[in-house]
Amino acid sequence: MRLEDLPLKYRFLMGAYRWRRIAPTPCATLRRPLADARVALVTTAGLVASGDAPFDLVVRGGDPSFRVIPTGTSSRTLTVHHRSDAFDRAGLAADLDVVFPLAALERLAGDRYIGGVAPRHLSFMGSITAPGRLIRDHAPRAADLLVEDQVDVALLVPV
Repeated sequence: MRLEDLPLKYRFLMGAYRWRRIAPTPCATLRRPLADARVALVTTAGLVASGDAPFDLVVRGGDPSFRVIPTGTSSRTLTVHHRSDAFDRAGLAADLDVVFPLAALERLAGDRYIGGVAPRHLSFMGSITAPGRLIRDHAPRAADLLVEDQVDVALLVPV
């Protein structure tokens, strides 16, 4: 999609947005074969498990927090709390696996394409227009949780 294909509202927002430039972060090298690796999902769909607090949709700049989704959670019990209306939600409404493919990941582990599925996965709300608190406070805690779970691969599923 090109900028000129977007509705006027989004063309204006994209043009006025103060884009941040950050130094590239080096990627980590996988230290074991994928068939031996533990994999976690990280989505920006704003998914929330039953009983957890929804994302705060009125926080200026976006809610930078994350929610933990345990392995074994049925996608039917997840709800979407995403503040942006700048994307087509039809895919999410039809099948949450497009943004949280936990069942597919479990099949990959069962077929031994990956070593295993992490016990916990992370959900952030996308459309964080003020990422300072995310970078400073929440992302390090999320990374610590993945390290604690001995995750080798974090599969980002952006929205």
